[in-house]
Amino acid sequence: METSEYLEFDHIVIGSGLAGLSAALYMADTGRSVAIITKRKIDDCNTKYAQGGIACVMDAMDSFDEHVKDTLNAGAKLCNENVVREIVEAGPAIIHELINRGAHFTTRGELGHDSRKDDFDLGREGGHTKRRVLHAGDITGEEVERILVNSCLAHKNITVFENHIAIDLITTQRMGIRGENRCLGVYVLDYIKNSVKTFVGLSTTVATGGTGKVYLYTSNADIACGCGVAMCYRANAKISNMEFIQFHPTILYSSKVKSFLISEAVRGEGAILKCKNNKGELVEFMDKYHEMKSLAPRDVVARAIDNELKRSGERCVYLDIRHVDEATLRLRFPNIFEKCLEAGINMAKDPIPVVPAEHYSCGGVSTDVNGFTGIVGLYAVGEAGCTGLHGANRLASNSLLEALVVAKFSLKHIHGHMTELRNSRLPERVPNWSCGDATDSDEMVVISHNWNEIRTFMWDYVGIFRTNKRLERANARIKLINKEIEKYYWDFLITPDLIEVRNIASVAEIIINSALSRKESRGLHFNADYPFQNPALDHADTIIQKNPDCYD
Repeated sequence: METSEYLEFDHIVIGSGLAGLSAALYMADTGRSVAIITKRKIDDCNTKYAQGGIACVMDAMDSFDEHVKDTLNAGAKLCNENVVREIVEAGPAIIHELINRGAHFTTRGELGHDSRKDDFDLGREGGHTKRRVLHAGDITGEEVERILVNSCLAHKNITVFENHIAIDLITTQRMGIRGENRCLGVYVLDYIKNSVKTFVGLSTTVATGGTGKVYLYTSNADIACGCGVAMCYRANAKISNMEFIQFHPTILYSSKVKSFLISEAVRGEGAILKCKNNKGELVEFMDKYHEMKSLAPRDVVARAIDNELKRSGERCVYLDIRHVDEATLRLRFPNIFEKCLEAGINMAKDPIPVVPAEHYSCGGVSTDVNGFTGIVGLYAVGEAGCTGLHGANRLASNSLLEALVVAKFSLKHIHGHMTELRNSRLPERVPNWSCGDATDSDEMVVISHNWNEIRTFMWDYVGIFRTNKRLERANARIKLINKEIEKYYWDFLITPDLIEVRNIASVAEIIINSALSRKESRGLHFNADYPFQNPALDHADTIIQKNPDCYD
C-alpha cells in the first residue's frame, strides 16, 4: 500500500451530510480553503433519507418557550437547557439562510389550502405540542442535501474527496507531544487508488453522522458506522451519553423494500398504531402506554411496540391512516406512498406493517453548543456530536435544526480562536502514515464474522429492552472481539471493511459501557433491573474517555 500526498487546507470536514456540508460552506464563504472527505459519493449520507423535516418556531401561535419546553420534556431531565434555548432561538434565521441558498419547503397553498403563498405547511410529530416542522413533502432531507451539495460543488474554496475513508485523527497527544492536546488533521484511505493520504488543517470538523450499522436493524444508510465517535474516542476526546440510542418505532416491515422509514409525520397527520387481538382484529394499543397515545415520544412508542410484539408473538404492528383519502395521502406523503405501493400496500386502503429499528444516537462526542470538543482544533457537529440538546431522548426533527445551528456556531468559534490555532500548529510537518510490516490478508471471513456477531448481540442484548445480564454478556463478547480486531488491524493492510468493523467494535463497546454505568431507566435507556428514573441522576451525563493521561 502506498503512502501518498500531503494535503494542507485551512479547514477539514469529515462527512458530507447536512452538518458537514453546512460547516464547509460557512467556512468557505469566509475565503478559507476547505476539504470535504466523504467515504462514498458526496450525497451518500443519512440526511438524504430524513423524511419528517426541521423543527423550528415559524408560526405566531408557537413560541421559543414552548419549543424549549417540548424538547426538555422529551429529554427526560438530561438536556442542557441553555443549549436547548440557544439552538431553538437561532432556528428561524438559519432556516431563512437555507431558503436563500435555494431550499424549498412545502406551503399550505401547495396542498390546496386557502392561504398566503409563503405560508409554510407546518407538520406536527411525536412529543410536539404545536405544529412546527418545516418539510419538503416527505423528502425534506433529500431537498436540503441537494441544495447544499450543489452549493459545495460550485464553491471555489471547497475541494471534495469522494471515496475517501478517514482512518484516524492526527493529534499531538497521540504523537507523544506533551502539552495541550491539538488536532492537526486526519489520515485518510483513498480506496480507489489504494493509498493513504495525510490531510493537515488548522481545524477539523467531524460530521460523520450516526451509528446505525452497529445494530442489526437500522433505518440508517450503510455509511453510518460511528466512525466519527470512534476516531474521536481514540484521539482521547470525551464521549457522552451513548446509552441513549433512539429506535424509530415505525420502519416498514417488508421483504420487498429494505430499511424504509415511515416518517413520524404520518402519525402527526392522524395515523393510529394498532395491533392484532386474539380474534385477529386490529385494535389501538398506545392508549395503555401514554396520554398522547400514538403521538407519544419515540422511546415510549418503541418500547410499547416491542412489548406488544413479545406479548402477542406477532412479527409487526400496524399504522392505520385509512381514514384519510388517497389523494391527500399522495399529496402529503408522495415518497412514502410510492414505497408502500412497492411493498404491495396502498396506505389509503391497507394498514401499514411496521417494526422498530435503530435510528438515532442522542449521545456522541462531547461538545459545547459551538461543536468544540475540548481538543484544540477539533469540532464535532450533527449526530456525531453531543451538545446536550437531545438529553435522554431526541424530540422529533430537532436533529436537522441542531446540525444547521451548530455548524454555524462552530464557524464563529473557530474564527474567535484563529490566532491560537495558527500559533499552535505543531510540528512543522506531520509524519505520513506507515503500515509497518502489515501484509495482505486472505481471511476476510474474520471481518465479516465479527461484523455480523457485533450487530446481532447489540440488537439482542443492548437494544430497546436491557438487563444487567444481557449487558454483561455483550460486554464480555465485545472485549474479546476488540482484541481480535486490533491484532488483525496491525497485522494486515488496511481496507475499508477493516476500518469500518474496527469503528463499529469501538462504538459498540462505548455504548455497552455507557449502558452499564447508568443505574436507572431514563428516556431511551431502559434497564429492567433499574426500572425507574433516579432523581439524583437528573442532568448527570455518562462520560467515557479512553485515557486522560495517554501520550502514546
